[in-house]
Formats: sequence, C-alpha cells, structure tokens
Amino acid sequence: MPATNAQLTLVAGIAILSRMKLATLLLTLATAAALMQFSAIAQTNTTAQTNAVAEAPVVVHTNTAIIPVPRTGNITNRQSLVLQRAKDNPGDYDIEFIGDSITQGWEGAGKNVWQEFYGQRKVINMGVSGDRTQHVLWRFEQGQLDGVKAKAAVVMIGTNNSNKEDNSEADILEGVTAIVNQIRQRQPDTKVLLMGIFPRGQTFSTQRGKILQINEALAKLDDGRNVFYIDIGPQLIESDGSISKSMMRDYLHPGEAGYKVWANAMEPKLKEILAN
Repeated sequence: MPATNAQLTLVAGIAILSRMKLATLLLTLATAAALMQFSAIAQTNTTAQTNAVAEAPVVVHTNTAIIPVPRTGNITNRQSLVLQRAKDNPGDYDIEFIGDSITQGWEGAGKNVWQEFYGQRKVINMGVSGDRTQHVLWRFEQGQLDGVKAKAAVVMIGTNNSNKEDNSEADILEGVTAIVNQIRQRQPDTKVLLMGIFPRGQTFSTQRGKILQINEALAKLDDGRNVFYIDIGPQLIESDGSISKSMMRDYLHPGEAGYKVWANAMEPKLKEILAN
C-alpha cells in the first residue's frame, strides 16, 4: 500500500538524523586526531627545550681584577724598577704611594709638588703607568711591600680597569678592596689613605658614572681607624662638569695644579698619621 505523507516525513527525518550523527562522529574523530598530533608535537618541543636547557653550558663569571698578573711589553721596565726600588731600599718610610700612571706622575708633572710636600719626608713611589688592580696585586706577590714599613700608604688605582667593558663596577670594587686588604695583612701597622678614583674625560660620560658608582662603595671601606677614604673628584672638575686642561692636561692625568689639589687634600690626615 502506498506510504502516507506522515510515513514519508518520518523516513526523511531518520535519514537527516543519520547524516548528522555521521557528520558529528567524523568531526569528533578528526578533532581527536588533531589533539593527539598537537600533544605529540608539544611533548616533542618540551623535551627538546628541556634537553637544550640541560645541555646549555653554565657561564661562570671570572673577575680578572682580582687575579694577579704581570705586565707585558716595555712597561715591564718600570714594573721591574719599582720592585727593585723597594728591594734595594728596605726600612721605615713615612709614606708609600701605590698606583698607576697617576701615581707615577708624581715623578713628572707632580715633581714640584712632591718636592714641596714630601721632599723632607721619607717617601717611596710605587706607581706603574697602565697598571690595573690585578697588576698591583701581582707586584705584592713579588715582594713589593716586603721589607718596607710605611706609616701611611696612599692608594690610587682602578681607572684603567674602568675602560669599556673590561671590568664591571663590582669587579673593580673587589679589586681595589683586595689591594687594601693585602696592605693591611702585609703591613698591619700601616694606615691606608684610599683615594677615590679621579674623574676622567672632558665632560660627563658613562665612564664617569661608572667611576662614581665605584667610589660610592669604596667610601664604605673607611673605618676611621686603619683605612681613610679621600675623594677629591669634585675639586678636579669645573662648575659645568667639565675638566680643564690646567687641572688634568689630557682629562685623565693631573697637571701640576691637580697634584697640588691632591697633596693639599691629604696633608691634614698625613700630618695626623705621621705625628703618631
């Protein structure tokens, strides 16, 4: 017998429902497959990243400012000279000067000031041009302080470590601190006059900022008993922050006027130390 309209509608509905279930099933299977593929990729990437982290080398920072090393090249002549100077002239001193070219310069641009302030005192100059903290530490190891008994040690060091990215502020602080500690250990009766690192460059610069940060920390080494910190930086610059050639002829090394400022700044404390 022919199908009624109701029966035809029912059959059509069943067919549509079947197609929908099939489409849903296929969509579900496709989604599941995609999720399984994504999970596998994610797991692979995570494993690769974990392995990469595990295999990455550990970078250990080495502070070269505290590792004693000798100089090389022609400057070894000066290095040898100051070592021999101490060896050939042991005994008691009023003052020993320790540092780089700025300290060596007492024998050059600062010689008149040296004669005025130290000519009647027993003083020894241990300055070597270009020295960094590690070179001073090496000289100590070679006997620079052996046999020398100074009432006061004037320390000016660190500017050469501040060039570019050679050493960080923390590195240089550690290097200068190591020098002060070595003097205290090797010469327990010697009072240390630690100079703040001089400003350098004609005007404001990143390097000047670096030096200022180091000096802020160096000031903390002043204990009022054995170590005394003196910073003459503000006296070496002009009101606009520049440095004049009359004060520092190349914006790094003091001229005679600069050495006069330095000597005047130290004199009250030196007189106090030498009187005891």
